[in-house]
Amino acid sequence: MRLTTGEKASYGLGAVGKDMVYMLSSNYVLYYYQDILGISAITMGIILMAARIFDAFNDPVMGVIVAKTRTRWGRFRPWLMIGTLTNALVLFLMYSAPPALDGRGLVAYAAVFYILWGMTYTMMDIPFWSMIPAFTESGKERENLSTLARSCAGLGDALITIITIKCVIALGRGDERSGFRLFALIIAVLFILFTTITCLKIKEKSTVDVDSPSVRQMFRALIQNDQAMTVVLVIVLINCSLYVTSNLLIYFFKYDMGGAKWSDSYTLFNTFGGGIQILSMMIFFPLFRRFMNTIRVFYTSLTLAMAGYGILLIMMMSGVNQLYPLLAPAFLIFLAFGMLTVLTTVFLANTVDYGELRNGRRDESVIFSMQTFVVKLASGISAMLAAVCLQIFRISRDTAAASGTLSAASLNGLRMTMTLLPIAGLFLAFIVFRRKFILTDRKLEEITAELKSRA
Repeated sequence: MRLTTGEKASYGLGAVGKDMVYMLSSNYVLYYYQDILGISAITMGIILMAARIFDAFNDPVMGVIVAKTRTRWGRFRPWLMIGTLTNALVLFLMYSAPPALDGRGLVAYAAVFYILWGMTYTMMDIPFWSMIPAFTESGKERENLSTLARSCAGLGDALITIITIKCVIALGRGDERSGFRLFALIIAVLFILFTTITCLKIKEKSTVDVDSPSVRQMFRALIQNDQAMTVVLVIVLINCSLYVTSNLLIYFFKYDMGGAKWSDSYTLFNTFGGGIQILSMMIFFPLFRRFMNTIRVFYTSLTLAMAGYGILLIMMMSGVNQLYPLLAPAFLIFLAFGMLTVLTTVFLANTVDYGELRNGRRDESVIFSMQTFVVKLASGISAMLAAVCLQIFRISRDTAAASGTLSAASLNGLRMTMTLLPIAGLFLAFIVFRRKFILTDRKLEEITAELKSRA
């Protein structure tokens, strides 16, 4: 029996909720603990990097646990509900640090709850995506639902990016600490509500085996597939470049552009950027593909992103402090990253056929399980890099309050870290890809023909 519209909508709603929670943690926990609560940036950088790397290795373990689960409610829904309830509670507590805590006590609180947040999020994220084969038919239905869920997850990301700071300021009436606590409570409640709807509407129609590769299997597949290794390295470099900017963007608008309405500019900038990224994936990428092959689109995207960052740096250093001129380089950057997101997924898929030809086996599930690992690894590295920037250049609310504003050296350090570091990462991705990637359209045709002849 095919999925009803209600079942599809309920699954999409679950994706919205879980990515709202993910983005609230990913984009704002450094800002909350460093700028609002006063923990040193380098301490928070170490906590974030260590926790995310640990969480990345924790994913396969959760996969094994889910695979061994047998209950009257199925294999996936119990963990989906348990993970959601515990993660929602931890999210609220993570943004509700007791005012009496300071020093080492506050550091310990941040470390414990951020690690717990990652563990509990994994508890629901793994079964959420793994359950698709259990209630869909293979082929178009499964592909369409996966696409819908990814789009809804993107909507959840965009919503949090756009509304968080405005809601925090409004809910806290200017007190960001109180505002984050109330906003986290609202998001936690919505998260539970959306997941409950998903669990009530979606039921397993078949029993499926969860293919959960171990960390050893993932790295063995990479080592034996040089093209997969190349794409994974390129994804890390590209994601680190983007995440460094996104981690520091709020500091740029708050302390560099400044003004009483900095949050309005920050919100509008994110709204514009999110819209361009979506249009890039849906419209601009297919348009570029009409005139270029994927590799040329990839090089063009990297060039556009680096050009955008270069123009942005020139504007910053020239004293441009108005929002609208900055949207021009932002257009180039978000356009490029939207297309790069699609392209790296395509390239990673192509390495599966290459690996089958070279090693005699299809490591499809293993290769694609690396995507989560790679995203979390890049997130941890970029958080650490952003924290180092904040520490070295003494960028914080306390520093700004003491002198009335940040020094020119601090602002210039922030500007260069936001732009030159991403340019370096993207240029390195360009070099690695150009020297190591060999899967052109012609090469892929040869591989497909060879695999067919072996069948």
